[in-house]
Amino acid sequence: MSSTPFNQSLLIWFDQYGRTDLPWQENASSYRVWISEIMLQQTQVATVIPYFQRFMQHFPDVHTLAEASLDEVLHHWTGLGYYARARNLHRASQDICTQYKGELPADLQALMGLSGIGRTTAGAILALAHHLPYPILDGNVKRVLSRYYALESDHDLWALAEKNTPIQRVADYTQAIMDLGATVCTRHRPLCLLCPFNQQCLAHKKGQETAYPIPKPRKTIPVKKTIFIMLQNPLGEILLEKRPTKGIWGGLWCFPECTEVSTWCQQYLKQNYQQDTWALIRHKFTHFHLDITPVLIHTETCLLDKETIWYNSKKPIMLGLAAPVARLLEQLGAQ
Repeated sequence: MSSTPFNQSLLIWFDQYGRTDLPWQENASSYRVWISEIMLQQTQVATVIPYFQRFMQHFPDVHTLAEASLDEVLHHWTGLGYYARARNLHRASQDICTQYKGELPADLQALMGLSGIGRTTAGAILALAHHLPYPILDGNVKRVLSRYYALESDHDLWALAEKNTPIQRVADYTQAIMDLGATVCTRHRPLCLLCPFNQQCLAHKKGQETAYPIPKPRKTIPVKKTIFIMLQNPLGEILLEKRPTKGIWGGLWCFPECTEVSTWCQQYLKQNYQQDTWALIRHKFTHFHLDITPVLIHTETCLLDKETIWYNSKKPIMLGLAAPVARLLEQLGAQ
């Protein structure tokens, strides 16, 4: 971990073209870096920025986050997806307060012992907040290194990431390699003419930039189906139930689901009802697509034996909502 032609060229590029105005770079404490790194997992910077700003306003420090309810945390995560990240943040914040007196540890193994923090996130916290020379290997870094070295496998990536991480200016270097992957060495149509490595990059020399990293075989994405039962009482309130902690939308509030409307209504309504079937919605998860048929039913009571509430969109409360549920509630409130 010392000066190499790779990290020196990258730092020269960063001084001219790197991003230095991201909100988590301001007062880059370990807490702010941690929150941003978790949010940025599988999520683009432009999407994360407004979520990060609202999250920090509401949870300015680890104590505030630890003392909040999980519903409150999930509410501020609604729409960002991958909700296990929010549950892990909440759990880790409580452990930080009880085990580390409210300060994230400045130790790789201790950080990796916290929920939701792997080697890359721990390395980013240590590099960006503490200026310690720890490597990271997120998707952007993997792409840059795989192309630069034209790697046929990812077995050597951590060793190369560590080799090129400098002792001096480690925070700038860490931001630089993420920036290069996000803005120049992009997944599709990389801007090689703007890259500081366009003379050294082996993938570019071969004219095979997008062949690296070596793609994994594509899998057919299965499609699942469900029906959302949107029960509305005479006050205009909508019934929501809390989902189990494990599984999709874990811990979030959603509409009751079923595979057949009449059977569900016979079991839980015990009364006459009218139904209005809305247009199908497709929600895309990483490993499958979910086709949702929303069905609006007016009712006075429901015998559902789960944790439920009647939700009033005109008097909203802080709840974690799955993205399609939030959109449908907005449409129901606009009726």
